[in-house]
Amino acid sequence: MKENETIVEMITRFTNIVNGLEALGKTYKESEKVMKILRSLPSKWHTKVTSIQEAKDLTKLPMEELIRSLMTYEINLAKKLQGGEDKKKKSIALKATTNEEKDVEEEKPSEKDDDLALITRKLNKYMRSERFRGKKFTSRRDLSKKESSSHGDKEK
Repeated sequence: MKENETIVEMITRFTNIVNGLEALGKTYKESEKVMKILRSLPSKWHTKVTSIQEAKDLTKLPMEELIRSLMTYEINLAKKLQGGEDKKKKSIALKATTNEEKDVEEEKPSEKDDDLALITRKLNKYMRSERFRGKKFTSRRDLSKKESSSHGDKEK
């Protein structure tokens, strides 16, 4: 079998050769033709050839059944190859970084880091200032509780 040849093309070529030999006086048994076809298949067909040899009696296997089986396998093989190409097309590439690149990126302060550092320094300075000392902050929930309790005290 040639590299880019289908089973039908190979069987047609094989039949032409066998018919030419029969015209010259050389005849082959059905089992000999089956064996010659199986031996002529490329290595990617090795699994199918092995399964046919083990599952069937090659001395009684008709050519039509062999051809049907090989054509079915060829169709399935083409679907698998096409499915593999589709999966390759759908792949996503992600950018990989090394630890060295991360260290370099971390060393460069960004504008956001500068802003955050400035806000943190100002907050710390305010917390240490005299205005902040001694003040107790209450949440809005605490204020609403105090107001309701103070209204209740006035009524009593």
